Amino acid sequence: MIFIQKQNKMKKLALFVCLLVVTVAAQAQFEKGKWIINPSVTGLNLSYNTESEKASFGLQAKGGAFLVDNVALLVSAGAQWKGGGTDTYMLGVGGRYYINKVGVYLGADFNLQREDWDGGDKTRFGFGLEAGYAFFLSRTVTIEPAAYWNINKDRSEFGLKVGFGFYF
Repeated sequence: MIFIQKQNKMKKLALFVCLLVVTVAAQAQFEKGKWIINPSVTGLNLSYNTESEKASFGLQAKGGAFLVDNVALLVSAGAQWKGGGTDTYMLGVGGRYYINKVGVYLGADFNLQREDWDGGDKTRFGFGLEAGYAFFLSRTVTIEPAAYWNINKDRSEFGLKVGFGFYF
């Protein structure tokens, strides 16, 4: 019985040490002067557009640098294809704030969106919010699931995305 109790204590101690190492490794990636590249798949057929009421799928890439610890300035580009023949192309600038040392983040961006469809074209300015988690697969590579909300004059869109982060 005493042997089993000692084994349980050792397992808890080993788990604590592993979590501590992951936390220290993650913190080092969110320091001033580090770079981030973040390609992602948006929509995943789970987003919903209040204007077209169609599911969508998209690709997006973000890249930038940490200006201060836990704060990154990012530029982004993306494309989204929606049911009904509407394509959206986006360029933007924004930032991320990493709330804690293990990768939970909040992001915001300002973007220019160009929509092309059979009935014409439209250019809009938009604002986006996202919340996600950077789960470290290695010291420099993460998988980053997130929820997002994009807003502009004519529509609002929310959905899920998953991407990879590369921290240098």
